[in-house]
Amino acid sequence: MKVFHSVSEARELAGGAVALGNFDGVHVGHQALFAEALRHAPAAAVTFQPHPGKVLQPELAPKLITLLPRKLELFAAHGLTAAVVQPFTREYARTPAAAFEESLLDVLGARHVVVGSDFTYGAARAGTVATLRQAAAQRGAQVHVVSPVTVDGVVASSSKVREYILEGRVAAAQKLLGRPFDLDGTVVPGAGRGRGIGFPTANVDTQNELRPAPGVYAIRVRLSEDPPTQWRPAVANIGVKPTFGGSVVTIEAHLLDFQGDLYGRELRVQFLERLRAEQRFGSVAELAGQIKRDVESARTVIARADV
Repeated sequence: MKVFHSVSEARELAGGAVALGNFDGVHVGHQALFAEALRHAPAAAVTFQPHPGKVLQPELAPKLITLLPRKLELFAAHGLTAAVVQPFTREYARTPAAAFEESLLDVLGARHVVVGSDFTYGAARAGTVATLRQAAAQRGAQVHVVSPVTVDGVVASSSKVREYILEGRVAAAQKLLGRPFDLDGTVVPGAGRGRGIGFPTANVDTQNELRPAPGVYAIRVRLSEDPPTQWRPAVANIGVKPTFGGSVVTIEAHLLDFQGDLYGRELRVQFLERLRAEQRFGSVAELAGQIKRDVESARTVIARADV
């Protein structure tokens, strides 16, 4: 997939279809926009970096579900041939609606524009689906509006996905994402306590902004050198390890049936189901007994996910 770093750089996409949005999480609602754009292939996504909320209201900006590299990876996975990453600044936010229309329809030359039903654009969000339709019609282009996608009666939205993940409801988030929530990281040295009680863990250092609520999770792990379809069963703990008097939140993964050194290796973690909340145990032996039960519960969840 080809990546352009502004609308003005992407003139070669003229005559094609574009889907517009922030696309944080690339959930099933976003995927519906891509599917519509692909009906008028070649199709590209136009997105913004950083998230507008981080520029306009940084103190209220949401934690991102997907960082840009993962978002672009997901664009490609859903069949898009190009992405336009438009820098978003305070100056850009003051772009009049008419100037936005010109950049999209004249500079970029889009002939099919796909948006959600609540799409707005331009300074003070003055542009609407109706004004975009009118501007497109004047240029012989078309606007295609995709209705919200619901799953089990819940509208798929980035805010809802974010809410579920922050609550630890990763199985619910998976339904809206159309895939398990994941994060990427590097294995860094930890305190080594897991190895001492028979459950060695990989301490995952991640740049992802969004992490699930503290607790124990059934997960799958893929090392960077693994084939794309190879996932290793594992169980993760997110929290401060209260049994040991910890105070810093960490993400630790115990890979089942794995032997080897993971330090310094890159991996992706998929969260399948929250098994329980984090808790303090009266002794290390009591903790080890619970981890053993967690491992068995995780095996059951993972086996079900693999079916």
